[in-house]
Amino acid sequence: MSNYFSKVPDFEYVSRLPDANISDYIPVKNLFKRGQLREDIFQELAFFTKYKVRGNDRPDNVASEFYGDSQLDWLVLVCNNIQNIYTEWPMSQYNFNEYLLKTYGTYDNINATHHYETTQLKNSDNITIVPAGINATHHYETTQLKNSDNITIVPAGLKVPSTYSITYYDYYESGLVTEYPVKEVTNYQYEDNLQTDRRNIFLLKPRYLSVVLDDLELIMTYKKGSSQYKTETMKTADNIRLF
Repeated sequence: MSNYFSKVPDFEYVSRLPDANISDYIPVKNLFKRGQLREDIFQELAFFTKYKVRGNDRPDNVASEFYGDSQLDWLVLVCNNIQNIYTEWPMSQYNFNEYLLKTYGTYDNINATHHYETTQLKNSDNITIVPAGINATHHYETTQLKNSDNITIVPAGLKVPSTYSITYYDYYESGLVTEYPVKEVTNYQYEDNLQTDRRNIFLLKPRYLSVVLDDLELIMTYKKGSSQYKTETMKTADNIRLF
């Protein structure tokens, strides 16, 4: 990441230090300048490849393995629109355990019910009536339910109570069938599923790397025409204390 910040231009900001003179400035990094992918690249799936973050890998580990350069960790984050690595990148096992205890307080609460979700439900023709995994926090949802003619009886994703059941006619059963396509998901399972989802990321294919790096140079370069302009890497803020 240090290589990325070396490309971020500077900004002379009015000094607020106690012993500063009225005309003193402090050079700081202009964090409003942010590396990003062009929209035509970001929206084109063909430019990217799927990647699964393993174990306790950090963005720099991923960049080192995929691009051969750990300094491209910023690109790993930009490709996935990650702005807060602490909340949007998969946690290490140690940090995950710490997070669970901090969030839920006790191990009993960690293993308490977070919500309920549907289980896969098929009829006697092996046709899926309700798919598995439909869920929402603090409530139950249905799974998709179809009869033996492959007609949907119950769509997936309906919010339902934990006692929810569905009764439908099955031709091969020669009568009505009642099912309970709902299962419990604990707080631990819910949080673990979020971490698993965060491990599935996209990375820009290496052959497009030069285009993105060229774009970064353009993004980070100041253009002439502003009264604040000093050089391509430095601007000076207006000092309202002088007026």
